[in-house]
This record gives sequence, structure tokens and C-alpha cells, in this order.
Amino acid sequence: MPISVLLVDDEPLVRAGLRAILEAQHDIEVAGEAADGAAVVPMVRQLRPDVVAMDVRMPLLDGIEATRAVLRTVDQPPKIVVITTFENDEYVYDALRAGADGFLLKRSAPAEIVQAVRTVAAGDSLLFPAALRRLAAGRGNERARAAMERAALTAREAEVLRHMARGLSNAEIARTLTLGAETVKTHVSAVLAKLGARDRTQAVIAAYESGFVTPG
Repeated sequence: MPISVLLVDDEPLVRAGLRAILEAQHDIEVAGEAADGAAVVPMVRQLRPDVVAMDVRMPLLDGIEATRAVLRTVDQPPKIVVITTFENDEYVYDALRAGADGFLLKRSAPAEIVQAVRTVAAGDSLLFPAALRRLAAGRGNERARAAMERAALTAREAEVLRHMARGLSNAEIARTLTLGAETVKTHVSAVLAKLGARDRTQAVIAAYESGFVTPG
């Protein structure tokens, strides 16, 4: 089955460009389009897309609040990728903090856009650039540090989380640590459960905010 995508952006030209890029792929289809975040929840319920590609800034309901609404009200919510102009935008970080699975720059090459959709659909997180790592580290607080301590990760789980924070996929972690893919998947699941993280992106945010991992 192809990966179904809902496009959400208030600029028709942006939606048209994304549609042309994605529908040129044999394994991706565009299920629908919306011009504002306010339309996302009903369209997600109707279309059941695998991925929502959503502008972070929109006039009625922005991508941050739309992300929160989807995750709060939709059973088995789709993966969410926010679309932005600047990678160090505080709005982008807030969207990731709210539960988005990754982000895309509007100037990204077509191949990068396609790969981003495939990556989040497969359950992997998108690599945090240096600017977002610094933002996450700058948001560090005692609550995040205390939560990381309570998680009581094993040495192996801690090692896996550090590699997750570098943006490595399960397969890449398996090769790096000379482990089986299923073993890595088990460790990743344990890390998410202990941190109370929805997905890899949330776990990586926790790692940076707690100081467990530092930019560099």
C-alpha cells in the first residue's frame, strides 16, 4: 500500500509543488489538501493519512496547535512533519515538542522531501540540525533532568539513545553496535517507554533538554 499524505499549507503554490513531488513516487499518494490547521482534525478522521505534511505558520490555527489537536483527539494518529522556512525557528521546536515527528525546510530538494515522508512513515525520526539541538539544550530544566534520572536507563539503552540523538536509524544503530535489528528495536521501545515518549523525536528532545546529550 502506498504512503498516504495530507498536505496542509495556506499557500496553494506550496501545496501544488509538494503534490507534484510526492505523486511522482510510486509508493506515495496525496490523500488530500487543507489550507489551514483548523481543517486538519476532520480531514485526518475522514482520510486516515499515514503522514501529515503541515505548515508551521497558518492564519487561523498554526501547525503547533493543529499537531496538539490531532494527537489529543484522533485514535492512532498519523505521523506529522511540519514545514518551515527557517530551521532555527522557535515555532518548529515548539511543534516538535508538541509531538510532531520531524520537519522539512521549504527549500528542501525534492529527494529530501520524499525521503522525509518515507522516514517518518517507517517510524524513524528526522535528524535534528545543529540549530535545533542548541534550542533543545537551551530549553534544559530540572524537570527534564529529573525525568531522565527516573527513567533509569540501562547502559545499553543509554548507548542506543545517544545514537538516536545523532539521528541514526535502527539499522544504523545495529551496525554501529554490532547488534541484531530486533534487539535494537527492543532497546528503542524500552527507551521510549521509560521516558514516556510518544516516538523517537520526543525521546531525542528529552535527551537534549535533560543534558543527557549535548550539542556538538
